[in-house]
Amino acid sequence: MKMKSWSVLMCSILLMGTLAACGNKTEDAQTATTDKPAQTETKTETPAAEEPAAEEPAAEEPAAGDLQDGMYFAQGDMDEESGWQPYVILQVEGGKIADATWSATSINAGPDKKTYSEEGKYGMKAGGASSEWHEQAEKVEQYLIDNQDPAKITTDAEGHTDVVSGVSVHVNDFTKLAEEALAAGPVEAGPYKDGAYHAEAADFDAESGWKETADVTVVAGKIAAVNFSGVNKDGDDKKAYSKDGKYGMKEKGGAQAEWHEEAQKAEQYVIEKQDPAAVETKEDGTTDAISGVTIHVASYLQLAEQALKDAK
Repeated sequence: MKMKSWSVLMCSILLMGTLAACGNKTEDAQTATTDKPAQTETKTETPAAEEPAAEEPAAEEPAAGDLQDGMYFAQGDMDEESGWQPYVILQVEGGKIADATWSATSINAGPDKKTYSEEGKYGMKAGGASSEWHEQAEKVEQYLIDNQDPAKITTDAEGHTDVVSGVSVHVNDFTKLAEEALAAGPVEAGPYKDGAYHAEAADFDAESGWKETADVTVVAGKIAAVNFSGVNKDGDDKKAYSKDGKYGMKEKGGAQAEWHEEAQKAEQYVIEKQDPAAVETKEDGTTDAISGVTIHVASYLQLAEQALKDAK
């Protein structure tokens, strides 16, 4: 009986030792887990895509409907080959282009190119064209009014366009000058009425044999072209006569320039002054106001004044 109790006692002790050992292992494992430093979760954030820097807005032409009301004008250079100097007049109403005029002044003054064509003197159809110059110009003008932007009239390297039906003439002068006029802003019209004005002497000069003439072209109310010349009884034009070397101021009179060259300087001076009466002359009809001009200009200035009486 004592042996049996001892055996039971020993088994109980061994069982308790085993449980204690197991408990220590479990505690050690828990302790190891608890003591381990917590791993910090590192989040890698994807940086937001940077927005491109805002570009400075480019200077823009006023949009259609934003134009200041008024008259816009631009004039190109004289084409020495054709003798025409192009210009464009635009009328803006309610912020939009309401009217457009494309034409040119002549080196000989007189009627503008559109009027010249309307009078049948330009003769494009006689040269095989389907329509006259002024008819094609009107189509280009209308296209601009309809589209409100000269840049929409695209051209090739020679200045022709495919966007305006029935137009075969060069239109690059029109588009360029229209853009220049719009960029420059509205201008004030001059004091004269647009048109071509002519005056001539009452008779042929007894000494020189020439009947003096003056032609003035007014565009946008301003003097845009002037032509001083004359005609003899043979029907020769004085300026053309001089250009052909027949007048002979340099050869016969020892002058520094020919008659037509000095006349052109006087014409340009009148355009700059916008008033023939603004040019001072001496008793003999010459002037010191225009450099390089020795010819008698007083009578031509008086004719120009006479011509412009109908323009006021």
